[in-house]
Amino acid sequence: MIYSFFVKTVFDYFVSLMLLLLLSPLILIVIILLGIQNKGKILFFQKRPGYKGKPFHIIKFKTMSDDVDEKGNLLPDEYRITNLGRIIRKCSLDEVLQLINVLKGDMSIVGPRPLLMKYLELYDEIQYTRHDVLPGITGWAQVNGRNAISWDSKFKLDLEYLEKNSFWFDLKILFLTFFIVLSRSDVNKEGHSSTDEFKGTATPNGKNHKRREPQELSYT
Repeated sequence: MIYSFFVKTVFDYFVSLMLLLLLSPLILIVIILLGIQNKGKILFFQKRPGYKGKPFHIIKFKTMSDDVDEKGNLLPDEYRITNLGRIIRKCSLDEVLQLINVLKGDMSIVGPRPLLMKYLELYDEIQYTRHDVLPGITGWAQVNGRNAISWDSKFKLDLEYLEKNSFWFDLKILFLTFFIVLSRSDVNKEGHSSTDEFKGTATPNGKNHKRREPQELSYT
């Protein structure tokens, strides 16, 4: 498809570059505030699966502390998120630096959100097809409930995006994203600082679907 392999690439590069320039004063303010609060630790990098499951490092602003329990394990998210981090997340500013991932070719402006590497082996064959396109900063699932909807609904919406993938559909998602960010709605489930962990899709016998990954790919 011409749109997916050429037009969308040019569109992503242009939009991400323009947004970084327009938001640069705000980005600078966030960098200064986080630098003060986190004692110089401003950025958060995490390995995520990209196109066809190939790993890349997503870039975010650091919104959580590194506090651990007596055994040295990180405390749950709701105990580590800082007051400033909560505001940054509520305004979706923690996602802004992913525009750099778009410029690098790791991500697209619009597409299924890149989830955790450990989820790859839990997907069934149909769910895994969400990796047939570049992951996005925003997506069809994000404008239809974001973190407030179930995993099943997220995957259905991701697959629907793959079927409807087009320039006009991407513009619709961007338009809806703009208003959702302004309203600051559906950032998280009520009472949680992040979405629930995906445990796999249960079959009728109670076991989870699992997908064997190609041997040539490394996810460590």
